[in-house]
Amino acid sequence: MTKMVRFLAAATLLTLAAGCSSSTKSTGTTSGSDVSTQPTQPADSATPTAGATINVPADVATIQGAVDKAKPGDLILIQPGVYKEAVTVETENLTIRGIDRNTTILDGSFELNNGIKVVGANGVAIENLTARNYTKNGFFWTGVTGYRGSYLTAFRNGDYGIYAFLSYKGQLEHSYGAGSPDAGFYIGGCYPCDTLINDVTSEYNGLGYSGTNSGGNLFIVNSIFRFNRAGVVPNSGSYELCYPERATTVVGNVVYSNNQPDTPAIDVALLAMGNGILVAGGVNNSIERNLVFDHDKTGIGLVPFLEQDPNDVEPSQDTWDRACADTKNDPAPDPSTVPAAVLWSPFNNRVIGNVLENNRVADIAVDTVDVDLSTLGNCFSGNTFKTSAPLELEKLGPCDAAGNGGDWTAGSLNVISWLAEVHPPSQDYKTSSPEPPSQTNMPDAATAPARPATDVPEKVDVAAITVPVKPAL
Repeated sequence: MTKMVRFLAAATLLTLAAGCSSSTKSTGTTSGSDVSTQPTQPADSATPTAGATINVPADVATIQGAVDKAKPGDLILIQPGVYKEAVTVETENLTIRGIDRNTTILDGSFELNNGIKVVGANGVAIENLTARNYTKNGFFWTGVTGYRGSYLTAFRNGDYGIYAFLSYKGQLEHSYGAGSPDAGFYIGGCYPCDTLINDVTSEYNGLGYSGTNSGGNLFIVNSIFRFNRAGVVPNSGSYELCYPERATTVVGNVVYSNNQPDTPAIDVALLAMGNGILVAGGVNNSIERNLVFDHDKTGIGLVPFLEQDPNDVEPSQDTWDRACADTKNDPAPDPSTVPAAVLWSPFNNRVIGNVLENNRVADIAVDTVDVDLSTLGNCFSGNTFKTSAPLELEKLGPCDAAGNGGDWTAGSLNVISWLAEVHPPSQDYKTSSPEPPSQTNMPDAATAPARPATDVPEKVDVAAITVPVKPAL
């Protein structure tokens, strides 16, 4: 029986989860991130059109009412209180802001679907708010160009915390996501995304960050991912548009203790449990100068993603640079040509200058199934580490140099074995995550002018970002 056949046979075990374990939980105040914010600079900004200020509840009783009344360029300024609403935004260039991040709260009562959902409205910025207890997402942008989420808290939501899909030119910053079965932060279905995630904290989720089929000028920097089932997990798959995942840059983050057994978790999060940064079938990603420690499996792992009942096969490498917009009118594949399962292997990823410790299976690793690992083009250089899978990985596949011609099978990761593992089951998102600590407020929230998302993302000086200092635990 080939390894691929065994891999497919074992895939039915994805839903098995049992047992228990323990993990350290965070305490104290979280200010977006404990990582010192490293260099970014404002983007070339377009001058926003000054608009009116609509006060909630003084001028309009509800947030939705204010949104419905607003015109492009307006500022909706929300006083502290608990607002039991699901807000839909379809007007462009609005700024929606809370006076106090910790006490201006949208609450879905586990009955409403999204806290604020922005549908096709470009340039909407959401600031200084909390969204909790929604059955779907806390804050959600879909089908937009230009979006920003700043000083947001999203917790105990049934899918994602802060979520952007089929959207471009975005920025998520100084924000906190916790208690979601899928991910605290998600960027999906965009290439080139032209998006920045900066100074965020994600904990007690299934995944800290998930990004299916996203990338291209997509930067995840200066952030913390901890106490999730798994940390940072970009992946490919034809179940969503614009595959594969590609060209995401992950730099200057602290990623630790993503082994949390008592979070809500989708099946993929259970399977990925115990990994810090895990690229699942992604290509052309750069993972540099992160601090990654205390994981039951890998610190940084490049692994295949098995997709059952796919909609398509893997695209050829010569199409990886096609923008998502260029693929929308591609004809649907002939179903007779699509196999029962597709294995997305990781290609051409660069893992450079990271500091890793106490990742129990391997600090750095790469694996796939029934493919010669030496042909995938992944490279590892300048990392501080003790263990790797395969053995001597930096000698086998150094970046910008020839490998030593050694044995890529010695000390392999054996990712197939993950499919047979049993993990602690998903917990109810309604009850499993702790109350978040107080979060830092947006400066001058009551007086700052409207700033629609016409000037994002900020430019990132990636070369100036250094490995973060290890936090005191």
